[in-house]
Amino acid sequence: MPAPLPQKDYISGMKTATIAEIKSELNNLEAPQLAELTAENAKFKKENKELLTYLLFEAFDEEAYITGAQEEINRLFEEMNTGSLYFVKKSLRKILRYAAKTARFSGAAETEARLLLFFCRRLKESGIAFESSPVISNLYRNQLKKIGKIISGMHEDLQYEYRKELKGLE
Repeated sequence: MPAPLPQKDYISGMKTATIAEIKSELNNLEAPQLAELTAENAKFKKENKELLTYLLFEAFDEEAYITGAQEEINRLFEEMNTGSLYFVKKSLRKILRYAAKTARFSGAAETEARLLLFFCRRLKESGIAFESSPVISNLYRNQLKKIGKIISGMHEDLQYEYRKELKGLE
């Protein structure tokens, strides 16, 4: 068990430490204590464990990470219940949550743009008549807008290729 942190006003619910304070305390810990705290943190929330998995095992190869995420998006599209637009809408939102979480772990604008472009391309190719549903049509258009904003923040060389792909989806 790690050594207890010095107590200030951080007694249950009183005050949460700032990121700077937490970073400072983490810098003072030995490697085994740090590993123990990290493992303990991963137990509390699935997303913490997923982030640690990305940082430890996948961050070194972003291309493989994107490919894996695209395969998962493909799988989710294939499993989608297309019986009614209600179920399609729910499934699409689930896929977008997955894509957003995956992109957030990476933190790279290019990863987010590629995943969202892949999502939109996959939706367009799916044969789902999403134009007939205002909700799904708006969801699609909002993703295109979001991609446009992400692309405008990228380096000029990257912008050209991504804008070209985005135009094909509009």
